[in-house]
Amino acid sequence: MTRGDTGFPQADAENDFLRARRRQVLSRLAAWLRREPDDVNIMLPFDEVVDALGRTGERKIGPQVIRLDSIVGSVDRTRDFDRRFRPMSGRLRQRWERLARAQRRGEPIPPIEVYRVGDLHFVSDGHHRVSVALALGQDTIEAYVTRIDTKISANGIRFRGDLIVKNDRRLFLERVPLAGPARTAMVVSDPWNYTILSETVEAWGFRLMQDECRFLNRAEVAARFYTEEFEPVVGMLRQAGLVGDRTEAEAYLSVSEQRYRLMRTHRWDDDVITALRKG
Repeated sequence: MTRGDTGFPQADAENDFLRARRRQVLSRLAAWLRREPDDVNIMLPFDEVVDALGRTGERKIGPQVIRLDSIVGSVDRTRDFDRRFRPMSGRLRQRWERLARAQRRGEPIPPIEVYRVGDLHFVSDGHHRVSVALALGQDTIEAYVTRIDTKISANGIRFRGDLIVKNDRRLFLERVPLAGPARTAMVVSDPWNYTILSETVEAWGFRLMQDECRFLNRAEVAARFYTEEFEPVVGMLRQAGLVGDRTEAEAYLSVSEQRYRLMRTHRWDDDVITALRKG
């Protein structure tokens, strides 16, 4: 029995629901007072997450015990509960309290059903069970798990806004199919920079094909860009202490932009190059 319980399942279940609703409203008020982004308390929608990461397949894992704090989203009930599965309205009360009573009486509760994306879980069946378990202070819950495989990792997803960065990174890696350390190194925080980086690599590859008079596929261009352009430039930036608190890709884009501006605002013909060499 937790503090404040009466020992009567009916009354305690009613108090559980009212407490969960109060916490949900207070959480919204606190977010408003702190001027936090609108998506802080919003449950992550499964379809949007999978679309952003690029679905490649799925596999049933079966029954497992999972941590409740790993459940961050839903397949189709994002309007009924907030990010911490607190009820968003009173219309869920009857079913919610029925489950809370059963839980308090020690009745068997069937496992929920979830999709696993990376380390995150999304509920397809059992939203009320998750909500009640969290309200009663539980840490884990039994679940039937189906794992979803994706093109890029779900690491770093906290809020709905993070999906924009993930989606643009997936598109970038489709245009610039890097692998290994090169794939890890090409990271930016602003999603728009992935578009700029894609165009930078493609333009570099076009010039390379012109110089060598032969066609190179995207993977070949990506690999050569990393070893022949990106690594040498980033190496110089590191030696000069110019990377700072940016990612290496952001530092590269910064100096690349300056080089492009110089090329468009200064004369770089043979006479200038000859004069520089003599100087």
